[in-house]
Formats: sequence, C-alpha cells, structure tokens
Amino acid sequence: MVVTPIKHGADKKCTMGATITGLDLNDVSNEDLAALREATHRYQLVMIKGQHDLDPVKHWELVTRLDPEAPNVHGHGTVQQFKKVGGLLSQRDVPCIPSAPNIRLIGKGYQGDDHYGIKGFTAHGPSNDYHRYPPSAESFAAGNTQFQRWHIDAPLYEREPPHFTALRAVKCPDQGDIQVNWDDGSGLSMTVKPGQTAFFSTIQLYDLLSDEEKMLADNSWVEYAPFPYMWIEKCKGRPNGLGLENEGLEHKIEEMPEWDPAKIKTYPMVWVNPLGKKALQVHGIAVRKMFLKPTPTSEVEVVEDITRIRQLLLSWQDRILRPEYIMMTPVENGDVQMWDNWSVFHSAVDYPEKYGTRTMHQANLGASDSPVGPVPIPVSVTS
Repeated sequence: MVVTPIKHGADKKCTMGATITGLDLNDVSNEDLAALREATHRYQLVMIKGQHDLDPVKHWELVTRLDPEAPNVHGHGTVQQFKKVGGLLSQRDVPCIPSAPNIRLIGKGYQGDDHYGIKGFTAHGPSNDYHRYPPSAESFAAGNTQFQRWHIDAPLYEREPPHFTALRAVKCPDQGDIQVNWDDGSGLSMTVKPGQTAFFSTIQLYDLLSDEEKMLADNSWVEYAPFPYMWIEKCKGRPNGLGLENEGLEHKIEEMPEWDPAKIKTYPMVWVNPLGKKALQVHGIAVRKMFLKPTPTSEVEVVEDITRIRQLLLSWQDRILRPEYIMMTPVENGDVQMWDNWSVFHSAVDYPEKYGTRTMHQANLGASDSPVGPVPIPVSVTS
C-alpha cells in the first residue's frame, strides 16, 4: 500500500487529496485498514486505484470495519425508510445492490440489462432542476452546467453522520469536457470532465475565517430540523449549488410527520477530527435553529430566523467556493474515492446524456459516535 499526496497545479490552493496504490479492497489487512483510516483523515480525500473487481459485499464490509460499533445499515437507513422520509433526496430512484443492500447505485443513464442483479435500470442522477435558476436547455445541451448541491452525507435526524463515504467508479462518461458555471454574477467557471464529483475542504474553510469568526464558530452550535430533507423538499438551490433560495417554502413544523424530540440533532459548528484539525462543518440547508456565542463567556443568542441563519453561514462558506479551492481530480473506471465526511463538502455535477453513462456504487453508514467540537455544548442550554 502506497499513499501519494496529490500535487495540485499552480492555479490551485487545494490542501487535500492523495492516491493509494497497492491495495486490494477485497482483502484488506487490519494494518492496511488502520493506514487507510489515517490517510483519509490526513488527506481528507483518497483515490484508491485499481478496484475494478471490488465485490459489493466487500465494499460494504470496508465501511463497517472502519466503524465496527456503528449500526449495520446505510447512513440514510434502508431504501424503504429513505423513500418514506427522504424528501428532497428521495425524489429520484436510488436502488440497492441485491447482494449488498446497503450499497446504493447512483449515476446517470441506462445501467445495463443486468447490473449486479438490478435489471434494466435507467439512473436519473442529481439534476439542475434542483436550482431556482438552472441553465437553459440550449446552454445545458452545449455543455454548460452548475454544481448541483454542496452537502455532507448525513441524515441529520436519528442517525449520526457517517465518518466516511466510499464511492466506487464502475463506469465514467468518456466524452469531452463540460463547463461548470457559478451563474451567480461572479463570472467564475471551471472546465471539467463529465461525471466527476467536486469537493472542498471545510478544514481549509475554517482557516479562511478571521480570528473573531473562529471564536464565534468554536463556541456556537446549530439544531437541525426533524426529517430535514422532507422539511426542505419544496425549496430550490442557489445557482452555485451552495445553500437555498430564501423563499419561505420550508414546511411548517406542524406539517411534518410525527417526530421524536430525542432524535433531533444538535451539533457544534466546528468538528474536530482525530488529528486535531478543526472543520467548519455546518449543513446550512437543514439548519432550523442557531445558538451563537461570540466568546466563551457570552450569553447564548438563539436565532430562529432562517434567512439570517443562512446569510451568516454563506458569508463564511462562499469564501471557499472558488475554482482554486475546489478539487475535481479525474476519476477512472475502478477508482474508489473515499473521503472524510466530517471535514469535506461535495457536490455532483449534472451533464448532458450524450457524454455517456455514469455508474457509481456508494457506501456509508451512520457513525457510532457524534461529532465533537472544540468547546462542549452547554447541557443547561436547550432549544
């Protein structure tokens, strides 16, 4: 097993990424597993090469071995549970691999007459329909697109966020380039290969904050909505894929299915990883309440104005949403991208079907523990 840090171009400021060779994920020793875990925390995103023959059962076994105390189920639960309360996320069909039901098939286009037991399935991947202002049909057909939805893989209700996501590229589109446009008035864009996943580091994002902002983030926390993706299922995304348009389309709490207050998730704004690095890890589209403490001795301010919550988060998060900070390393068939889901945001990128089929196997499981911040959330303060 050889870990090689990725050397980014002179136009890049990315601080993450490594490739791993000499590792067969069908047969991982305990020593290599520990090295893989450490490398993923250190480099945040690793590209494990040459996994063309990875058995889906072994794919799932990998993520369970990385967190053996976690419940043995996908981070969003079973496919049935996901369809019932997945809201925004369950608006497209995401089937499971029959031999390994916790492995999800995601992608775009016809997946074949028989894909690991899935018969005649056509995938409809994340679409620019999510945006309030998507590119026109003509512009999209010409290869112009947007980041679809910047996010972490997390249910944010009942289950904990997965530590890792492992995404295997079974088949990647093999035609041409596409142009990702911010379409937010900034004039920013990137030329990339279709079917890639985009990433940015929330450790690097934290480092972009001022000292005053870091202190506020260190001492503050957020509360997520019950069934958060159902709560926002009518909402639309901003043109650059980060955050939502503020249109008041969130469901009222009384419209939501019956929910358990004990399953509501309250997390620090800043998550500290096993190497001691701080990440500004707030999934702003799902935050319902914010608890602000500018200093350790300040009184807590409870913010329930959704517009104000999002404005504050975007004033920080938009800083890293620039081409020099975004990583879209070319992915080859057989690669497994594995990332530290507690310190990375990622986004799919839609593309015209003419560029080819995309086939991915995705695995993650809700963690056995909760994110820890630099400052404990006061137990005396409740929502």
